[in-house]
Amino acid sequence: MAKEKTNKPIVAVIYGSDSDLPCMQEAIDFLDSCGVAYETTIVSAHRTPYKLIEYAKTAYDRGIRVIIAGAGGAAHLPGMVASVTPLPVIGVPIKSASLSGIDSLYSIVQMPPGIPVATMAIGGAKNAGIMAVSILGTSDKGYFDKVAKYKKELENMVEGKCKEIERLGSKEYIKKNK
Repeated sequence: MAKEKTNKPIVAVIYGSDSDLPCMQEAIDFLDSCGVAYETTIVSAHRTPYKLIEYAKTAYDRGIRVIIAGAGGAAHLPGMVASVTPLPVIGVPIKSASLSGIDSLYSIVQMPPGIPVATMAIGGAKNAGIMAVSILGTSDKGYFDKVAKYKKELENMVEGKCKEIERLGSKEYIKKNK
């Protein structure tokens, strides 16, 4: 029996500040392309800690199955969320002005044993969206097939570029694609 699809959000895309939204939009766009229902909002680890705790603790009961959390600077949001929910949390380090996101990366990736956060590259929100749909795909063939199709499209794109380089030669290819 097939699962009935609903518009109830199953992925949460959260971030510590509205300035993080342009980066996180790449995750949202991938979720949209796969037809994944999501919710998105600002949840600041430092400015709204009580909201963070309530949001993360109630996520599962609201139907959320994966949380994508983007944060810059001290970047405590993903780890704090992971500390209060058993749901999978995907952290996206946001590029910061002072340290170019290295501070965010270290903050998210250095979680203590027992509080895992799947950490993407600095600014890697698109990969966070792909990872979220991949996680959903472990129990939903439709999402599994969408990620498989996307990866096949990537393969075809690379093969097309290889053929064009072979046809044009490297110098002409570079000139054409500037």
